[in-house]
Amino acid sequence: MDIPPLAALRVFDAASRQLSFTQAAETLGMTQAAVSYQIKLLEERLGGQLFLRNPKGLELTEMGRRYAGPTAEAFALLRDTYAGQNGQQETLAISTMMTVAGNWLSHRLGRFQMAHANLAVRLDTNDKLVDFNRQDIDVAIRKGRGSWDGMVSHKLFEARLTPMYSPALVEKYGPATRPEDVVDLPWLNNHDKNWDAWLVLAGVDELSCAPTRRFEMDSQLQLSRAAIAGEGIALLDPRFFRSELTTGALIQPFDLCWQDDLAYWVVYPHARRNRPMIKSFLRFVLNEAAAEDAANMPQQGAA
Repeated sequence: MDIPPLAALRVFDAASRQLSFTQAAETLGMTQAAVSYQIKLLEERLGGQLFLRNPKGLELTEMGRRYAGPTAEAFALLRDTYAGQNGQQETLAISTMMTVAGNWLSHRLGRFQMAHANLAVRLDTNDKLVDFNRQDIDVAIRKGRGSWDGMVSHKLFEARLTPMYSPALVEKYGPATRPEDVVDLPWLNNHDKNWDAWLVLAGVDELSCAPTRRFEMDSQLQLSRAAIAGEGIALLDPRFFRSELTTGALIQPFDLCWQDDLAYWVVYPHARRNRPMIKSFLRFVLNEAAAEDAANMPQQGAA
């Protein structure tokens, strides 16, 4: 079968990413009727329905999902090929989690932009996984095991957790000098299975989740703020809180860190693996992570 008309594919790409004929029409500078007509032509050409029209909005059919990814990749390749031909600045759109953005990436992006003056950077902060087929995102930093369908993944750094608390909690309960001292402290996210994992690693036989439910938070950034306020002790990744540990706003009573098989990864669609700006960003963050690890590596012979 020959390639369908480019105009219809362009409309399908916009509608499948936004799941709205109205928004697609605004994006493309067309009427909604023209968008509907192009989608109808494409459906007739392919011999099946691409969208389900539900009361709450559009939804891709199975056939629509099958064609949406390759269509989005093809148009992304075309945009990359012709980018910069009109003298406009390219934009690298990065998606990552709140904690990574606020406590690791954001204060490094300035150096990246200075090294790539012809490139604009947009940082999208969201703890939900980005859908590259539907969102205007080029590259993401995700936490997981590094395996996502259709994605290229590069490990950035391991995920590590250890208890941290504030000086205010020390004043109230006294310092935790042994791992078992943690059991009697008020835990933040006390139903997190990683508490038990850390205690087992520390050699604590008796595992004891605090019976009273306290704050339950998804973000380490939020957890750290509660810990700094003296609300309890939290499991946090030292990488993201070096400043707070240096200033004394947070205290890490033990060097021991729990590490499972999760890590932070730089992720992008396989079709974008040769994009120069993604390659540049990948090199930059990998070098930043390596330099940080080298700077914080224990010195040989240190007391």
